[in-house]
Amino acid sequence: MNRKTLVLPAVVGLLAPVLAACGGSDGGGSDGDAIAVGTTDRFVATKKIPAPFDPAYAYDAGSWNVLRQTVQTLMAMPRSGSGEPVPEAAESCIFTDSGSERYVCTLRKDLKFASGDPVTAADVKYSIDRVRAIKSSSASYGLLSTIDTIETQGSDKVIFHLNTPDATFPYKLATPTAGIVNPDDYDKRKLRDGFEVDGSGPYTMQAEVDGDAIVKTVFTKNPHYKGQLKPKNDKVELVSFADADAMGKALEKGDIDLMTRTMSPEQINAYSTTPPKNVNLVEMPGMEIRYLGFNTTADSVRSKAVRRAMAQVVDRGELAAGVYGTTAEPLYSLVPAGITGHQNSFFNKYGDPDKAKAKQMLSQANISTPIKVTLHYTSDHYGSGTKKEFEVLQKQLNASGLFDVDIKGDKWETFRDSQLKGEYDVYGLGWFPDFPDADNFLAPFLDKDNFLATPYANSSIRGQLIPAERREADRLTASKSIQQIQNIVADDVPVLPLWQGKQYVAARDDITGVEWALSASSVLQLWELGRGVSG
Repeated sequence: MNRKTLVLPAVVGLLAPVLAACGGSDGGGSDGDAIAVGTTDRFVATKKIPAPFDPAYAYDAGSWNVLRQTVQTLMAMPRSGSGEPVPEAAESCIFTDSGSERYVCTLRKDLKFASGDPVTAADVKYSIDRVRAIKSSSASYGLLSTIDTIETQGSDKVIFHLNTPDATFPYKLATPTAGIVNPDDYDKRKLRDGFEVDGSGPYTMQAEVDGDAIVKTVFTKNPHYKGQLKPKNDKVELVSFADADAMGKALEKGDIDLMTRTMSPEQINAYSTTPPKNVNLVEMPGMEIRYLGFNTTADSVRSKAVRRAMAQVVDRGELAAGVYGTTAEPLYSLVPAGITGHQNSFFNKYGDPDKAKAKQMLSQANISTPIKVTLHYTSDHYGSGTKKEFEVLQKQLNASGLFDVDIKGDKWETFRDSQLKGEYDVYGLGWFPDFPDADNFLAPFLDKDNFLATPYANSSIRGQLIPAERREADRLTASKSIQQIQNIVADDVPVLPLWQGKQYVAARDDITGVEWALSASSVLQLWELGRGVSG
């Protein structure tokens, strides 16, 4: 296929290339060999987000998907994104005790960084200890909270001593937070600012930057890579667009070959019925969830009765269908359907939306109505549907007569910084799992050092139930504790789950491997893409 040269109207001035790793891309523009993938993920390096691609800081799906192409981890999830992790930089990893507290990994032979430097057990220890020591504001280090100490034996053996049993630990070693970096390039005491990445993954990267934002990231096959992945291409370009409409037009013109996050609901519906010529839409299972979070110390929502009343009024069915159509389903727990241990705790407690019940809750707590509150959302991180979603929430809550709701959208870098500082009483966030286990839909929101920096703390959840479910290697056995946590969340409402989404990829018909481009855990697997023959 002859593709036109890609033109980005929003780019002004010269693009400055940022070379990452010695084996970086040899070219900055599109060419006939590279597969071009569109995204609306926006990668910026600012004072608020200084190091978007440092494993010690990165903690969102877009940045992680860049790291997964470039930085190796000891373990990795299977191609499907579900099931148990498999060795990646490691040749083998295993618990050596019956209590899931001692985990030993042996590295592959002759493992090298893209620079050609050898990867050693000391490098693994350095990388993970660095994340734990820096403790960045993103709170990604919470994934490694069960590590007590790390020991090395020789150049190829790493021994993790855990401070508590953790059957989910192999999953955590498969996340970019546990990515292996070269100590020569990453200071032990501070983040690596900017867009440079140096690792031992399947690709090296070169970023084309305009101002403080990336407009294109070029991934080039790493000749030194050794792992379980088998890249089916030599080069992929990840092209950032301002919105889904611009991304869709580029696909239809042939300027890009594939697009995924984040397509608009309107695009998905249109492509499902009348796809553009030579373009196919592929639907995939997904584990993305959306929810409202609460600053439980804020005056407006400090009372449990207020949060319960919101849970009683919100109509998830209307919200999901009205904004997202068939691409989303109502969610009644932080743990989505399809994950072992899921149960509909919020529906079991509140049933269908009921204004009278909500009014009674507030009356019994002696709370005057209407309750004035602002719902905050990010205007540029999850796609065009987010604003519409919050307009529906505003309408539902105000129609009850119990709330006086305003809504306000901010760009991601402002939104996330303000949310972490506790400046929002109520805010909307999404969650793409770090790994496909119920623990990862609960602990990041409820355990200490959590993703939300929430003041909410339940002693039973933190002291008993999370440790109990992590002791169980059999996740079905762990379900008893997992379901108790979900019931407590429905009772206290520190978060309010809203909907669970599906995943979609649209691609030109000469691109192969599209069905594997996104795993069930929302991992972008660029190594699966190839170029075939157009139909």
